[in-house]
Amino acid sequence: MHWDWARPRARTLVTCAVAVGAALAVTAGCSSPAAPAAPSASSLHPSAVTSSPGTASASPASPSPSVSCAAQVFGRLTEAQRVGQLFLVGVTDDIAGPQTTAALQQYHFGSLLLYSTSEGVTALAAATAHMQSLGTANDGGVRMFIAANQEGGQVQQLTGPGFSVMPSALTQGTWPTATLRSAAAGWARELRAAGVNFDLAPVMDVVPAATAASNAPIGALDRQFGSTPAGNGAHGAAFITGMASAGVATSAKHFPGLGRVTGNTDFTADVVDNVTTPNDPDLGSFRAAVVAGVPFVMVALATYTLIDRTQLAVFSPTVMKLVRSGSGSGSGLGFGGVIMSDDLGDALAVQSIPAASRAISFLTAGGDMITSQSLAPAQAMAAAVLAKASSSPSFRAVVDAAAQRILAAKQASGLLTC
Repeated sequence: MHWDWARPRARTLVTCAVAVGAALAVTAGCSSPAAPAAPSASSLHPSAVTSSPGTASASPASPSPSVSCAAQVFGRLTEAQRVGQLFLVGVTDDIAGPQTTAALQQYHFGSLLLYSTSEGVTALAAATAHMQSLGTANDGGVRMFIAANQEGGQVQQLTGPGFSVMPSALTQGTWPTATLRSAAAGWARELRAAGVNFDLAPVMDVVPAATAASNAPIGALDRQFGSTPAGNGAHGAAFITGMASAGVATSAKHFPGLGRVTGNTDFTADVVDNVTTPNDPDLGSFRAAVVAGVPFVMVALATYTLIDRTQLAVFSPTVMKLVRSGSGSGSGLGFGGVIMSDDLGDALAVQSIPAASRAISFLTAGGDMITSQSLAPAQAMAAAVLAKASSSPSFRAVVDAAAQRILAAKQASGLLTC
């Protein structure tokens, strides 16, 4: 994801300024249950997040304790609540306002994405505690992923007292991996103190050094660790494991990579990569992220003509199979965790497609978590997904399988109670 920092939208989080209705059983003081202890690094590995992706209708066989807990929680959710778990939705600055509260009550959105704030850790902690209280009141006690784009350099949404100034990924890529792993653990502790448990990072895209300046989404902003898949993979893995050691989930983005395009899909339609192949060496950086245990992989909104010339990657079953298929060198990633989209709400790359079609096409292709920068398109997408799941048993199986993968990731992050 690469939209929020680039838009002139810096916002100040309003923490607990508006009282919430009695039906939510919370107050304007934002009291909520204490946050769970940070999960161990091993619990955030994909083997703990889920078993093999399997078929859409199958339940995991001989589940581990974490998966059995996710299955228990899944069993007590309504279909509307299961659909809500599929969404990561951007919140406005008025977090306790009636629009956000009503949307969570009606659509049960399971994860929220922060806007930029410079108020610091303490103020943000009050806001995120309130978000968690809204979520658990509507979704059977299931806690939320609360996410931010906290990469470093020009892409650091959360600043102010208690947050370190993070250098760009290009600078991070010059450090020894052990140094980066330690630094990432420290940044993750700051996020946890603020109630943020999901960092939409690291960028694993490989940007050729000679074309970095003309690569609008990544290279022009120094978001890449370097210009080789080996270097990007090693430093991305260090970032992932450092974050995991302090209990923060991460997402490797933007598969199959935005390093060879010129346009930014947030602001440009018809962004095309005519170079990347299914066996491309540059995919090795993403494979390293999967080996390191990244629990989420984000898929891009560009078209990759040598992989699937007819669909944006985010709507392509061929791309999704490449994420899921075997992990041998030159094949797929062998990823069993959560496949998430880049922004399907406001990105210009998808504006010609009706919102309902975006969500249904992504899920049908094999995706799990739908990201929407703003509330209105998320509401339209959730309504469409629920309507189709209610009328189509085969699509309902797709939805339920995605919900179970997300709940398993939440269990691994300490967000479920059984």
